[in-house]
Amino acid sequence: MSNFWNRALFGALFVAIVVAAILISKYSLLALLVLISGLGLWELYGLCAKDEIYPQKIPGILLGISPFIIAWSSSEKLLSFLCLFVFIFPFLIFFFELFRKKSKPFVNIALTFFGIIYIALPLSMFYFISLFPALPGFIFDSYSYHPHNLLGYFFILWTYDTGAYLAGSKFGKHKLFERISPKKTWEGAIGGALLALTIAYIISLYFTSFSMTNWMIIAIIIIITGTLGDLVKSSFKRSINIKDSGNIIPGHGGILDRFDALFLSAPFVLCYLYITQ
Repeated sequence: MSNFWNRALFGALFVAIVVAAILISKYSLLALLVLISGLGLWELYGLCAKDEIYPQKIPGILLGISPFIIAWSSSEKLLSFLCLFVFIFPFLIFFFELFRKKSKPFVNIALTFFGIIYIALPLSMFYFISLFPALPGFIFDSYSYHPHNLLGYFFILWTYDTGAYLAGSKFGKHKLFERISPKKTWEGAIGGALLALTIAYIISLYFTSFSMTNWMIIAIIIIITGTLGDLVKSSFKRSINIKDSGNIIPGHGGILDRFDALFLSAPFVLCYLYITQ
């Protein structure tokens, strides 16, 4: 029972921090995304060492958090410098590897960039979702910030995860993808999807930045790509024989465990909004 309450307590604290950061302002959200991105990259790069691969931790993290710093910047000089940094710095990573004396240099470089693509880039896309609907002619208008877009996104994601766990525990019989994740079942996925779509409908009544149709389509995108994202993370953990990616959130694992569904769903949601904007 103590493990249950420990998990519930830290889960509630985690949700409260995320909700508060989204609601306070776009700057508190950006600060949270910097933290998640930095910790997530550190966690991923550390796990790679279990397979004797050593990405460049500090350069990778600096490059990963740079888009959020750019979004934060209001100084034109700082903005110009940061943009130049983003264009030049990736190429310096090739030079840095010359002086590290590590085996598998090109694999190290590749995994450094992989972390940025897998973690930092989707988180920056998640931030851009808050800027819809933008003013006519301004696809990413930095002056508009719609926190309810992100709250709705998280509510759908959390509801799907919770519904899938409960339905899978009660009714689960048919394996969803046994080779990668033996515990996931079709019954769990369907139960989670039905609950997430119900929540999406309720959200559409109160969060009116998007129409009901758009919220339902967003929910379907999150359900499909979020499930695949979870399986991708599971395949990675299985390849290096670990249960959790970390223990930063007691009872819930690491950053990769908590945000795996977001990493591979945010790009598809953003693309959908861009196309329909």
